[in-house]
Amino acid sequence: MNQNGVKKVGFLSFGHWSDERASQTRRAQDVLLQSIDLAQGAEELGADGAYFRVHHFARQLASPFPLLAAVGARTKRIEIGTAVIDMRYENPFYMTEDAGAADLIAQGRLQLGISRGSPEQVIEGWRYFGYRPAEGESDADMARRHAEVLLQLLEGQGFAPPNPRPMFPNPPGLLRLEPHSPGLRDRIWWGAASNATAQWAARLGMNLQSSTLKDDENGKPFHVQQAEQIRAYREAWAAAGHKRTPRVSVSRSIFALMDDRDRMYFGRGGKESDQIGFIEETRAIFGRGYAAEPERLIEELRGDEGIAEADTLLLTVPNQLGVDYNLHVIEAILKHVAPALGWR
Repeated sequence: MNQNGVKKVGFLSFGHWSDERASQTRRAQDVLLQSIDLAQGAEELGADGAYFRVHHFARQLASPFPLLAAVGARTKRIEIGTAVIDMRYENPFYMTEDAGAADLIAQGRLQLGISRGSPEQVIEGWRYFGYRPAEGESDADMARRHAEVLLQLLEGQGFAPPNPRPMFPNPPGLLRLEPHSPGLRDRIWWGAASNATAQWAARLGMNLQSSTLKDDENGKPFHVQQAEQIRAYREAWAAAGHKRTPRVSVSRSIFALMDDRDRMYFGRGGKESDQIGFIEETRAIFGRGYAAEPERLIEELRGDEGIAEADTLLLTVPNQLGVDYNLHVIEAILKHVAPALGWR
């Protein structure tokens, strides 16, 4: 368990845009520019992280590294991350270069969440990106293989024999990908839906991201299963003999009802219990959301075992409602909820 209770609290944006009347993000440009503004504003409020989800073939954020680099250039303290990048779509060599550049611009603040991904908008969309599972592999196996290559490349060891007649002088020995950002290898997170993949991530030395859905492995409430997953991850981490302390994040939809806008958007209920569904024939459990006046919200959150186990909490924000409203949502949690729960 997170022993001292203090948490890093950040936001997670899916980066939607649409032509709906209430949307303040009508175009991709709106989302990208507002994401930068939201990260800046969250940093000024004292939030600890600005995280972005990645989806392909959708009106959502898709290409994370230009955005991460821009946020890194416009902020000074806040962690900048993803939750998550679907590794079925990624070239780990190109990704190593992009991630290294973004992390150097942010001066070592990148927290890169990756995963095998979730169902996308098109059938086997990764095939359009030029990737196919090897013989006997599933697409999930391919994602994990891409992730393992990425981790190896981020170590910064040379592996490529130099051209004997290069255009520019080379350092001695085998060459690595550049730019290399020292320390980034320790800031890679795996988004795990099952206990087994959480344990696999621990063995490879990745931090853990656990979202608001996971495989339903025993029928218990979502937050209890999530807490069990985190404990299994930490046990596997200890058994692997890693020297550093791992980090664990969970994400939640949490809204403090402070005014009439909050009550209009989120005060009508309907998400106060877990939901069961199926994702690619796997039974999954979706965690509840929270929306209440601060006093009641504090009491409800005290009983969330998944949050208690984590050191980092990501607040999912309704990005289409605009920067000002989302900063209001974040500020309400930081000022009126987090201190009472010992997160601050």
